[in-house]
Amino acid sequence: MYVCVCKAVTDRQVREAVAQGARSLRDLRRDLGIIDECGRCAGCARQCLESSAPPPAIVLDMALQCRTAAISECA
Repeated sequence: MYVCVCKAVTDRQVREAVAQGARSLRDLRRDLGIIDECGRCAGCARQCLESSAPPPAIVLDMALQCRTAAISECA
């Protein structure tokens, strides 16, 4: 399904951007160019973003793993 008709961006592309680290509409604008023209896609883009984002617990776990790895490299 098209999320942004102006830029021909699909929900699949939004999900891929989220999988690669996009966490906000600003990130999606930077990565995909959406919301730049008419802005009508903002609501749908937000829904796709929220439904595709990893749960906060997973993000926290990933952050802790990175921190632990960084600490062990310094030791």
